[in-house]
Amino acid sequence: MNVTDACFAGAARQADLLRAGDLTARELVAECLRRIDRYDRDLNAFRLVFADRALADADRADARLARGEHAPLLGVPIAVKEDLALRGLPTTNGTAAVDRRAAADATAVRLLREAGAVVVGRTRMPELGLWPFTESDWAGPTRNPWSPAHSPGGSSGGSAAAVAAGLVGAALGTDGAGSIRIPAACTGLFGLKPHRDHVPLDGTAWTGLVAAGPITRHVRDAALLLDVLAPGHHHTAAASTDPRPLRVAVSLRTRGPGLPVAAEARDAVLDTAHLLTDLGHDVTRLDPDLRDLTGPAAFAARYLHSAAAGERALEHPHRLDRRTRRVAALGRALPRATIRTALAEGDALTAHVARLFADYDLLLTPVLTRPPLRVGEWRRRGTVPALLAAARMTAFLPPWNVTGHPAAAVPAGHTRDGLPLGVQLVGGPHAVDTVLAAAGQLERARPWAERRPPGHPR
Repeated sequence: MNVTDACFAGAARQADLLRAGDLTARELVAECLRRIDRYDRDLNAFRLVFADRALADADRADARLARGEHAPLLGVPIAVKEDLALRGLPTTNGTAAVDRRAAADATAVRLLREAGAVVVGRTRMPELGLWPFTESDWAGPTRNPWSPAHSPGGSSGGSAAAVAAGLVGAALGTDGAGSIRIPAACTGLFGLKPHRDHVPLDGTAWTGLVAAGPITRHVRDAALLLDVLAPGHHHTAAASTDPRPLRVAVSLRTRGPGLPVAAEARDAVLDTAHLLTDLGHDVTRLDPDLRDLTGPAAFAARYLHSAAAGERALEHPHRLDRRTRRVAALGRALPRATIRTALAEGDALTAHVARLFADYDLLLTPVLTRPPLRVGEWRRRGTVPALLAAARMTAFLPPWNVTGHPAAAVPAGHTRDGLPLGVQLVGGPHAVDTVLAAAGQLERARPWAERRPPGHPR
């Protein structure tokens, strides 16, 4: 395997190659940096690239490998989303509004470094993580490696673009309303939101909605990162083993009435349902009743409240885009009683969903109700119309942030125009291994990682 092919091999295979001595960490990291220099001026996936430190860390990894040392990610190049603290740098959250420098790495970043990972750079996100696309007035758009006219999604859009283009072996994202699953689906990757508190987050973000997790080429890559990020677990074994026959519910019914699902998104789910049946699982079209109007309204209140809280935490909020300030203003206008009611609604939804997972092991849905957005597609929309459009597009995702269930975006083919499509697998409480096992079986039956974005082969 040549070094460019190794860039597309994924984190787990890269770790294998490094341990076997088939390439050095310096060779791999240097090639990633070369690819970043070549492609990222167009993609805009990275906010910062740590070239000198990454090469020095790679040399240290090579020295450790030469001494026979072992660590799960020793020498593997990783990218980290910019809402996770890196010691000595501002935690910018997609903005130009922070100067204060972090005193220490976020716990998740520290765990990656302790496992030997080489943090190559910090990836872009929309301001405060508010949108299912990654662009801002001051930073410009991040573009999808599969089509520069399209967005890689958001809010972990930079992380997904970097992995899809073969710029790093894996990336870390965060997900408060689909922000790992959306960009994974838009770029043909596997993206996992673990169950709540499985991966340590320093502080409570978005009223407890946010989880950190991996964005990777392969399911095994995500399981390896999760083993590092959640010490004491053995997710790699689950991802590598076919599950027992599972009871799978299939839903194309959005939470909230009258929301259409595009034909290509619907067909991706139905094709996956047929494949799961062929693999021996008991698949049932269920369409559970999550269509009450109070649930989406309650989530919207928590979302807007979180935007206002995020703005308050900034040193220079006047530097935010006008649209971001307008979203935060909507959050400031909410009565405290509305937030209390929204949090109580989350408890009711969790109790309701518990009945579903008493009868089923997995829920299969679309990730998005439509194919990926074009860059700037909603630029001329007002703030409220853009928020409503985002809610329609992501309707299948926020409930699982509210309940804390594990959920993953799994690649499921491409549109007629060659854009990636994904489906969502949701597991029961703490059943992340069930999600990994089913996703790993799907990948073995329908491999997706061999296909690379056009224009990024070399």
